[in-house]
Amino acid sequence: PARGAMAELLRRLAKLAPGAAPAAGAALGLGGVGLSAYNSLFNVEGGHRAIVFNRVFGVKDKVYGEGTHLCLPWIDKPVVYNVRATPNQVQSTSGSKDLQMVNIALRVLSYPDPERLPSVYRSLGTDWAERVLPSIVQETLKSVVAQYNASQLLTQRDQVSRDIRHVLEQRASNFNIKLEDVSITQLSFGREYTAAVEAKQVAQQEAERARYVVEKAEQEKRSAIVRAEGEAQSAELIGKAIRTNPSFITLRKIEAAREVAGTISQGANRVYLNSDSLLLNLGELEKEIKAGRR
Repeated sequence: PARGAMAELLRRLAKLAPGAAPAAGAALGLGGVGLSAYNSLFNVEGGHRAIVFNRVFGVKDKVYGEGTHLCLPWIDKPVVYNVRATPNQVQSTSGSKDLQMVNIALRVLSYPDPERLPSVYRSLGTDWAERVLPSIVQETLKSVVAQYNASQLLTQRDQVSRDIRHVLEQRASNFNIKLEDVSITQLSFGREYTAAVEAKQVAQQEAERARYVVEKAEQEKRSAIVRAEGEAQSAELIGKAIRTNPSFITLRKIEAAREVAGTISQGANRVYLNSDSLLLNLGELEKEIKAGRR
C-alpha cells in the first residue's frame, strides 16, 4: 500500500509538472534512506541493558550494553531494561508461631539479572517486578514469620530479616531476579496483643515499685537496729563511766551549762538566771567533786 501511494503521488506530480517528478522521487528516496538509517540505530543509556526481538527469528540471546548499536529497521525491535536496583514495598498480614497477627512491611531493592534478560523477556516481559515480587514476598513473609513467636519478632528482628532475605533470594533466583537489599520497614501487632504487652509492662513497673518499698523498709529496719544498738552501747559506756568516775556527771553539767549560756548570749534580750538554772552551782559542784574523791 505504501508503494502504491508513492507511485500514485509520482504520477500526479508528473501530470502537473513533468519536470518535477524526478526531483520529487529523489527527495522521497533520500527521506526513505534517512528514515531507515535512523531506525537502524538504538541507544542504551547508563544503568540499562537491551535485548533485540527479531520479527523473523524471535528474541536474540545477545545482551547489549551501554552505547549505540545497529539493528535491522522494521525487523529488529530493541527492548531496553533498567538494571539499576529499584525499590518495591510489599505489605503483608501473617500469623506468628503463637498465633498472633503480625502486620509487616518489607522493602526490597531488586533488579533483573543482566545476563539473563532474554529469559526474563520470554517468561515475564518488561513488567517483571509487578508480576513476581508481590507473590513471592507474600509467600516468604508468611513462611518465615510463622517460625517465630511475637516476642521473638521484636527481640530478634535482625535474624528475622536475614532469614527473609535468604528465602527470598532463593525464590527470586528462579525468575532470574537479583536482590540488592531486603529490610523490614514496619512491624506491628493486633490491638489485643498490644494491650496485653502494655498491661504486662504496667505490672512489671508495679512489681518493681513494690520491691523498692520492701527494700526501703528493710533498710530502715536495719538502720533502727543499728541505731538502738549504738544507743544501748553508749548508755552502757556512760553508766560504766559514772560508776568508775563520779566526777563524770559534774563534767557533763559543765558542758550543758556552757551550751545554755552560749544559746542565751546569742539572743537580743538580756536574761538573768541563777546558778541552779545554769547548772553551775559551784557549792554543789564542789561537794560532788569532794564526794567523788572519797
